Order: sequence, then C-alpha cells, then structure tokens
Amino acid sequence: MAKSKTGRRLIVFSGIALVLIAAAWFFFFHKREAPIKVQTETVTRRNITELVVANGKIQPVLQVVINPEVSGEITELPVKDGQSVKKGDLLLKIKPDNYIASRNSALATHRSGLAAKNLAQANLKKAEIEFKRAERLFKDELVSDSQFLEAKTTLEVMKATYETTCHQADQAKATLAKAEDDLSKTTIYSPIAGTVTKLRSQVGERVVGTALMAGTEIMTIADLSEMEARVDIGEVDIVLIALGQTARLDVDAFHDQKFAGVVTEIANASKTGSQQQAQQQQPQQQQEATKFEVKIHIKDKEQFRPGMSVTAEIETRYRTNVLAIPIQSVTTRLPKGQGEQKKAGEKKDDKDDSGLEARKKEKSAKPAEVVFLANSPTARMVPVKRGISDEEYVEIVEGLQEGQSVISGGYKAINRELEDGKQVVVDNSKGDKKESKP
Repeated sequence: MAKSKTGRRLIVFSGIALVLIAAAWFFFFHKREAPIKVQTETVTRRNITELVVANGKIQPVLQVVINPEVSGEITELPVKDGQSVKKGDLLLKIKPDNYIASRNSALATHRSGLAAKNLAQANLKKAEIEFKRAERLFKDELVSDSQFLEAKTTLEVMKATYETTCHQADQAKATLAKAEDDLSKTTIYSPIAGTVTKLRSQVGERVVGTALMAGTEIMTIADLSEMEARVDIGEVDIVLIALGQTARLDVDAFHDQKFAGVVTEIANASKTGSQQQAQQQQPQQQQEATKFEVKIHIKDKEQFRPGMSVTAEIETRYRTNVLAIPIQSVTTRLPKGQGEQKKAGEKKDDKDDSGLEARKKEKSAKPAEVVFLANSPTARMVPVKRGISDEEYVEIVEGLQEGQSVISGGYKAINRELEDGKQVVVDNSKGDKKESKP
C-alpha cells in the first residue's frame, strides 16, 4: 500500500517537472527574439560619378518665329510644312494695295513739301535783297523809318516761313520712309537657312501685325543641324550644375542609344518666378516646384525633331579610388541615448523641469547617418559621413575601413528593425536577393 502511494507521488512530481520544463523551454525559445536575416557587402574602393537626372524636350539651338509687322491678306505662301529654305528665300506676301496707296500719298506730300520749301527759299532771298536795299537807302536818309522796319519785318517772316517749310518737308520725308518701309514688310524673306517646322497660316487668311506687340504667328523656321536639350532642374540640384559639364542624353524616340552633350546655358531665374504673384493671390492652390531651365548642346548628329522627350544625366562631380558601399546600406538613427532619455522623460511629471528639458533635447536631436556592420552574431551600428553618390554606390568619407562587411539588405531590416547589438544571420545565397525599396 505504501509502495503504491510512493509511485503515485513520483508520477505527480514527474508530471509537474515536465510541465515546468516545457514552460521554461517555451519561454526561452519562443519569447526570445529571432535573429534578423540580412545580406552583406564588402567595403571596397570605387570610382563614383555623381549624376543629376532631369527631363525635358529637344529644341533647335536656332529658331525664328515669323510674325508680320503689317496687317493684311496673305496672297502668296510658296513654302510648306517641313520644307527646307535658304536665307533670303521668299516666305510669303501680304496684299500690298493699301500700302502702295499710302506710299503714293506720302510721296505726293513729300514732293509738295519740297516745292513749298523751294518757294519759301526764293521768297527769303528776295526779302534779303529788299532788306539790303532798304538798309542802304535808310543810311542815306532816302526812305522813312516805317519803310525800313517793314523791309526788316518781311525778312524775318520769310526766314520763319522757310524754317517751317523745311520742317514740313522733313516730316513728309519721314512719313514717306515709313510708308515705303510698311510696303516692303508686305514681302517677308527667310532670315536664316533652315526648315519650316510649323506652318500655321494659309493663303487667303488675314494676319495682324503691329509695332507694339507680336502679330499673328505664321510659321517657325529652325536650323535642325544644331539641336539642344532643354531640361528642368530643381533648386536643390541647380547649384551643382556648371557650364561645360558633360551629359548623357536618352531620347525616347531612339531606343538603346545614348547621345553626348555639354551644358551651354543655365537659367538665372526660375521658370515659376513669373507665377509667384498669382500664387500669392491664390494661397490655397498648391504651388509648383521651383525649376530652372538648363540647355545642353547635343554633340551627336541625328534626325531629331523639335519637341522630342529626352532624359539627361549630367555629370556634376567625380571621385576616383574612394571607399564606397551600396546606397541602401546608409540609414538614419537617433543619437545613442535618445531612447533612454525619452523613457526617462515619460516617467517624469509634466511639472518636472528635468522632464521638460529632456523632451526639448529629444525634439532638437537630429538623426545621424549610420551603417550596420555584420559583427556576427550581432549587428554593430557605426556613424558615418558620406560624400557623393551615383545610382548604386555612395562615397564614405569617415567611419569605415576597406574590407569591412556592411549590411546591405534587406530594406526593412536596415531602415526599421536593426539596432546596435541585435542578433543577425547573414544569408548571401543567390536565391535571396536584396530587398528593393517599396
């Protein structure tokens, strides 16, 4: 009987022990954080070229918009869209009837003015002779004072009349010159050699031309032998652009081809500068990003057409034989100790000055750029200072040495999960590629 009781006790105690062992095993293996799977890459020396990427359109270096300076009906238009023209070729004629009539009227007025001037000159000479004669007789006391004064006054009147007719003749001459100039503008010749890229008018249409504003846009002539890319660059990158920098151009119409270019012009004012007043008047409307136009001369010759889409990669800075790591390896973390300060501040009462001071320091703290070294079996966080970067790699100026192994993937681990001292497991197998940024 005593043996049976002892056996039961052993069974109960064994069951309790198994339960305790199972609970300890569950707590140890399931409550403990699992190691983070990462990929690594070695710190090596590379050549890095920093690029600024911008989109835009291809346009001719030289193009002229043809606007008439006089109004009227188009009577001749011997060119077509896409036609090549030489400098001095006839582009169009505007009906000249009204301008011929104005020229003839101005010519008659000018001739009348010249005749009046000649008559006034003859009268002046006659008045001068009469005055000299009256002056001699007056000295010999052969004429009265009134007769002498009359001759003198007549001379002065003739002088004024002559001056008036001279001014009128000059005015008539200027009117004639303007009429002839207007008549000449009814015929327009090509100012450059090139191609008609836009033809907006046809024979029989009426066009408007004034001296105060641009008239009707009839056509555009461009020299397609010299083309350039006009791209928009943001205010952050524009300070890196300089004249003479080289660029690689990718034109959508020419697949798998790269064209060489050089920066020839950089805008001093943003394209949105003229819209600032309108934006201030409409504060609720979202403002456009500030862009600056940059012109890149295309060295290669190809059958480019104005308006083609282009993507430019401008080489801004270049470094040779520098330490470099993948761009995704660099992330940001708060300075060491900020997390502890936050927890300590939460425990303080709101009226506690030390708690307020801790919270102020936390808000003012700026995240530092760091990388994680695969210091197996844990990760070690190292602050770094980076330089320029290209599409894949970034230059490391301070913080790393050649040959060290940095964690390069995945994206979630580097940017969220990893902390200094966390356990990691390196898996650089071919099947596990680096996670791409979502």
